[in-house]
Amino acid sequence: MKEVKLYLGYAGFCKAKESHTIKGGANKEIKFQALFGLIQHPQQGWILYDTGYTTRFYEFTKNYPNKIYANLTKVFVTKEDEIKAQLKHFNLEPSAIKHIIITHFHADHVGGLKDFDEATFYCSKAAYKQLKEISSFWGFSKAILKDLIPENFEERLKIIEAFSTSVNDEIFGKKHDLFGDDSLNIYDLPGHAAGQIGVELKTAKQKYFLIADACWNKKSYIDLLLPPSIVRLFFDSWQNFKDSLRKVNKFYKKFPEVIIVPTHCSATTSTLISNNYDINAL
Repeated sequence: MKEVKLYLGYAGFCKAKESHTIKGGANKEIKFQALFGLIQHPQQGWILYDTGYTTRFYEFTKNYPNKIYANLTKVFVTKEDEIKAQLKHFNLEPSAIKHIIITHFHADHVGGLKDFDEATFYCSKAAYKQLKEISSFWGFSKAILKDLIPENFEERLKIIEAFSTSVNDEIFGKKHDLFGDDSLNIYDLPGHAAGQIGVELKTAKQKYFLIADACWNKKSYIDLLLPPSIVRLFFDSWQNFKDSLRKVNKFYKKFPEVIIVPTHCSATTSTLISNNYDINAL
C-alpha cells in the first residue's frame, strides 16, 4: 500500500456500562472515547477520519426530542477537546483539512463537520440515504443530530461507491480504493449504523484497519463475542452487524500483523494515543 502518516486522538467521550459492550463484561461504567484520525497524504494533503464530539452536542440537545438522546448518552467534551483546537498543536488551521471520511452519521463521529469549510466529505451511499431520509424530529432515534450537518453538505459530498475505484476482496467481497492509489481502502461494515465503513491504511511503521463501531471491544472480533442482545435495539441491523463482525474476525485471522482499531475500545486506542501530537508516531 502507498504510505500515509497517521495521528489518532480523542475528541470528547460518553459513558456506558462495559456489560453493554460485550456479553459477560463487567457491570462498571467505562469511557467511550470519541476517536478521530488525522491523516497526512503525500498528494491529497490533510484528511480526517471522523471528527468526534464538539460542544455543539450540548447546544443541539437542549430541547426535546433531541434531549432524549442527551439523557441516554452522557457526553463530556470541552472546547479544548475539539479537533479544531487540537489542530493547533500541528500548526494547522481548520482550512488545512481538505477531506473528511465519515464512517457513519452518529453524533460522536460527525460533531465537528461544521468546523471545516474547505473539506470534501466522503461517505457511503447507504449512510447518506438514511441521513437524507430521516426527519430532524426522529433523527435522535438513530443517534443522528441533523443540526450537526453543514447546510452545504450535499454540494461538498462525494459518495464513495460512485467516486472511488471498486476492487475485489476475498473477505469483504469488495473494497473501495478511495483515491485510486492504494493509500486508503474503504470497507463496508454495516450493522451498527446504516452504511458504516472502515478504513485500511499503512504508515511507515505499521498497517492499520480503523473499523469504527463494527465492535466496541477487541474481544468481539478476536473471539466473535457479541454485545448483549439488548443493544440490538439501537443498531440499524443486527444481522448486518454480525456479518460485519465475522468478516473482521476473518481479516484478523488472515492478517494478524495489522492493528485493528475499534473506535471505542480503550484497550486498543490507549496505546495508540500520544499527547505529543506527533504525526509520525504511528
